[in-house]
Amino acid sequence: MLSGDALTRRVIGLAIDVHRHFGPGLLESVYEQCLRLELAQAGIPHERQAPLPVIYKNLRLETGFRADILVAQQVILELKTVEHLSPVHEAQILTYLRVSGYRVGLLMNFNTLRLKDELRRFVV
Repeated sequence: MLSGDALTRRVIGLAIDVHRHFGPGLLESVYEQCLRLELAQAGIPHERQAPLPVIYKNLRLETGFRADILVAQQVILELKTVEHLSPVHEAQILTYLRVSGYRVGLLMNFNTLRLKDELRRFVV
């Protein structure tokens, strides 16, 4: 099983494959489903719309938030199909990482000509 940088590089490669196949213009749910298919075919465990609890004042709230895809219990993927990533999107994934306890997140905007131009990796 891949871990760390090797895992994120593999996930990014699979996301680029999906984007190269379709390009921009589809709904986020289509890219999510195709990326999940690629992850499954690569043997990478993942969970769709993974519920992640929030810890508030030492209380665990099960109704925290849902990660678009949680990869190998290590990496949160937040997928977008927006005109451009904005600071609020970056703040969103940073908040997800902070409150969930996961250290690595990938923010990907599929509504761009080249995925790598709208892809951000975060480590907290």
